[in-house]
Amino acid sequence: MKLTLALAALAWAAFCRAQVLDPEAFHHYEGEFYRDDPGHIAGAIPDREAWQWMSANIPLLSVPDKELERIYYYRWWAYRKHIESTPVGYVITEFLLPVKHSTDYNAISCALGLHIAEGRWLRDPRYLNDYIAFWLRGGENGGLQRHYHQFSNWTASALYDRWLADGDTPRLTAQLDALIADYRAWDAERLTPSGLYWQRDVSDGMESSISGGRRVKNLRPTINSYQYGNARAIAAIAALAGRTDVRAEYERKAAELRRLTEEKLWNPADAFFETVLESGAFAPVRELIGYTPWAFDLPEAGRGYEVAWKQVTDSKGFSAPYGLTTAERRNPAFVIARTGDDCQWNGPAWPFATSVTLTAMANLLNHYRQDAVSSRDYFDTLETYVKSQHLKLPDGRVIPWVDENLDPLTGTWLARDLKIQRHSFYGRGDHYNHSSFADLVITGLIGLRPRGDDTVEVHPLVPENTWDWFCLDSVPYHGRLLTILWDRTGDHFHKGAGLRVFSGGREIASRAALGGVTGRY
Repeated sequence: MKLTLALAALAWAAFCRAQVLDPEAFHHYEGEFYRDDPGHIAGAIPDREAWQWMSANIPLLSVPDKELERIYYYRWWAYRKHIESTPVGYVITEFLLPVKHSTDYNAISCALGLHIAEGRWLRDPRYLNDYIAFWLRGGENGGLQRHYHQFSNWTASALYDRWLADGDTPRLTAQLDALIADYRAWDAERLTPSGLYWQRDVSDGMESSISGGRRVKNLRPTINSYQYGNARAIAAIAALAGRTDVRAEYERKAAELRRLTEEKLWNPADAFFETVLESGAFAPVRELIGYTPWAFDLPEAGRGYEVAWKQVTDSKGFSAPYGLTTAERRNPAFVIARTGDDCQWNGPAWPFATSVTLTAMANLLNHYRQDAVSSRDYFDTLETYVKSQHLKLPDGRVIPWVDENLDPLTGTWLARDLKIQRHSFYGRGDHYNHSSFADLVITGLIGLRPRGDDTVEVHPLVPENTWDWFCLDSVPYHGRLLTILWDRTGDHFHKGAGLRVFSGGREIASRAALGGVTGRY
């Protein structure tokens, strides 16, 4: 038995070994993060074991932009802090410290989809396996966890996306019945006679928005996009399970939600997907949630909806020095408030909203023909997101940091600053796990586009003539480790010039210039 375990350990070590990059070249980041951390609060993996865990679990990244690289490793270091070991298995938290609106073990379902998007790139699947079981089977009689629907979510879609990355069909199809129960619960709770879903802004995790309220029942682009994505995912999972009746039912649901969202939530006067109030009128504002439909490929291509994306680079729209604003800056109700609730969505930048929007933009650039935005716009928006994830310490040093929301004009972490000012600060938002970053780098910037067959598709969104080289190494994909590298001259990594993709050290695709490429693993 000991010999078997030893051989298994050696096999695992061989599997985890990087093909091109040396993990120790990035060890220094972990030391810096540890040095600058004010609290050293962590869950199942203590700070002192962080690098051992990171080197065994995460894909390695090397890029010329060392600040983007540093934030990439910081975000994995911070994600690890939120993995908690509980009597029912692992859960992944948003807050390191207990908060009143959490459920058992300080868990909150609001960012569940983003937790799955990030966690699917870890080599150890146990963390997500347990966490998903907690929400889908942790309730009475093995049903949905009692506070699971406290917030909107897109779990079925996220789990299907996880399968696109890992290819574990038995695990995915085993979750089908729970995902159907989840969808039916949303139907019972939020479906209106119009065929669209209503939601309060606070239950979207977006309180004090211009278009919403804590008690109103508005038709929002968020929950309707989530349900569209969930319906498509359930149909696809049912196809894998051979349940043709379920597949047909949920394909019909998805088609109807697409039709209704385009018909009822697209405001032609503003050329934007917007919230519809209980009165039936559009909320008089463009909000960043209007891009959420593209995160699930909901808008039909070629019908002109892509024009909405011109607002993402407009300084009167959503563009700001430190991030995308949650409401358009030209709107009279736009505000960066220093009074009232410190978690307002009527102007401040939120990493959660930025994550969904960048996911949507990557889909737009990969799946639609349009001229509203380019790979340069994606790159610049991601770079702004990088710039925003910092905190200036009292001694003047600037360290990697992610918190709740920030002033998009100054880069100040707003809720944190207000709590300090009001003498109510207790580190609530430290290393806040309510957004994604690694997934945006892997699937957007570097361009690994997960799919369900044996083809590896890569389409980097690094603009031409921007970087001479980059490498994403040891990416777990369908039971293999991928390496994606760009080397303009071939002199940096010594693997040949151009864009190259390797599976288990074997080259499977290449091209001379940056662009889309495919190969069989």
